[in-house]
Amino acid sequence: MKTYKLLFLLLVFIQISCNSQQKKINGISFVASRDTIDVTHISPVLRVQSNYVALMPFGFIRDLALPKVIYNSNRQWFGETRSGLLQYAESFKKVNVKIMVKPQIWIRRGVFTGLIEMHSEENWKTLEDTYSDFILTYAKAGEQINADIFCIGTELEKFIEKRPTYWRELIVKIREVYKGKLTYAANWDEYKHVKFWKELDYIGIDAYFPLSDKQSPSIEDLEIGWEPHKKEISQIQKQFQKPILFTEFGYRSVDFTGKEPWKSDRIDGRINFEAQSNGLQAIHNQFWKEEWFAGGFVWKWFHSHERVGGENNNRFTPQNKPAETVLRKLYQQ
Repeated sequence: MKTYKLLFLLLVFIQISCNSQQKKINGISFVASRDTIDVTHISPVLRVQSNYVALMPFGFIRDLALPKVIYNSNRQWFGETRSGLLQYAESFKKVNVKIMVKPQIWIRRGVFTGLIEMHSEENWKTLEDTYSDFILTYAKAGEQINADIFCIGTELEKFIEKRPTYWRELIVKIREVYKGKLTYAANWDEYKHVKFWKELDYIGIDAYFPLSDKQSPSIEDLEIGWEPHKKEISQIQKQFQKPILFTEFGYRSVDFTGKEPWKSDRIDGRINFEAQSNGLQAIHNQFWKEEWFAGGFVWKWFHSHERVGGENNNRFTPQNKPAETVLRKLYQQ
């Protein structure tokens, strides 16, 4: 028990020292699990020099024909529920890691959330009423845990496009119960069309922009690929005068990782650790030095560090790969 307390105090000291030097949001997307978390799950997060975590409670839609958002159910994993959010947040706050609450929707069979669109007013009302209940529950929880940022939705392009009045009214309701900063996580091909950036504090982008068709792109290849996207992002930033936040960013450790970085379902592919590391280096080179850029949250990080990632993994996580070392060096800067 004494050793555990010494380790905990050491981690607190390390994190305070790191946070005093960091101005950007050097975040990770911390995946919800079945379990509670403790210092053993938090230590790897601190070693990678992260000063923020995105905690992601989930709501589920079983069928778009019956679009009720189901959430905080005893059938969900602990980390996906309100109790899980509170326990995770309390654990991270003990070591001065800040929180973004980022509630997300999952549709049965993995239907892309950007396609959520109703074909009757009755179904729109069901969706809107239950989504409001879902998001306000977690906005209130975000206020309870004193979360620094609350994300009002993730990749909901059609929903936002078709129901602009609903979203503006929802933002007002969220502001009534949550006093921190607000963002929305727009998909990389969606952010230019969002109409309510003025009502939020950050322009949030899930930054899976296509950068290179090469099998194993170099850092230079990827930085060249960023040039047109960065120009457009900068124009939106100037238009709305809000800082840019990459609510998600990351690359798979696989060949052609810069071609279609959003494709999480493309399981096949030769493992390519260098391409993943180059992707992280290139995005950092392009954005972290910009005053108008707030930072970002790498996708994604699992609680059982010793059991994930590694030499046979071609997925997004940087854990136990060369990309983890790269990320730690970048977040130290």
